[in-house]
Amino acid sequence: MRYEVNKESNFQEDQIRNLISSFSGKGASLHKGRNEIKIFKVGEADLNIKSFRIPNLINKFAYRFFRLSKAERSFKYAKTLIQKGINTPFPVAYAVHQTSFNFLDSYYISRHLHADLTYRELVHNPDLADHEEILRAFTRFTFELHEKEIEFLDHSPGNTLIKRVDGEYKFYLVDLNRMNFTKMDFDRRMKNFSRLTPKKSMIRVMANEYAKLIEKNEEEVFKKMWFYTDEFQKKFHRKKELKKRFKRLVGK
Repeated sequence: MRYEVNKESNFQEDQIRNLISSFSGKGASLHKGRNEIKIFKVGEADLNIKSFRIPNLINKFAYRFFRLSKAERSFKYAKTLIQKGINTPFPVAYAVHQTSFNFLDSYYISRHLHADLTYRELVHNPDLADHEEILRAFTRFTFELHEKEIEFLDHSPGNTLIKRVDGEYKFYLVDLNRMNFTKMDFDRRMKNFSRLTPKKSMIRVMANEYAKLIEKNEEEVFKKMWFYTDEFQKKFHRKKELKKRFKRLVGK
């Protein structure tokens, strides 16, 4: 197994190796789906270890010879974000299990961040205290990403952790393996909001705040932001319906 440990962390390669080898039998499960996330206590530190699903045959070949693994990309992108002044849980290490001709599993290790909420709570709880204040602060944070030429392709409700620090809201990106670092035009910026919420009222607030920052007409910003949001929602629900039909067809 190949490892890289952040030189700025207080951890050694043998510690990371031991954590990975004990992943299946130890640790507190935080999430289990396509990927699995567990929390491990190491001294005074809580480490978040994400085990990525073993890819299909084609992706195994791609990850072994042509592309960086999701774990390695997460590690490198986290370091880049921090260099650019964007918050993300501190990257500790990544590990990749591969042979000369095959790619197996991979792991990304970071400091675990105990967040107060995620963007998802803003979507599902409109009566949340400081709802509009948090939403506007989040919009300013997204504008900062765009100005720093960071296109977070998984900019979705569960991938921004929110903490209240000294009366202000701080935002931390997670699930980092899909990013572009490039200058973004207006359309690309607006499309980056498309996966966040289906609620037009929230889009209105974000459009109002973003228009001030980009110095464009608010209605122009809203129309473009809502266009991409509506387009995403239609595709999402169409895909969901097709899956339901397929399951009915095969009798599941």
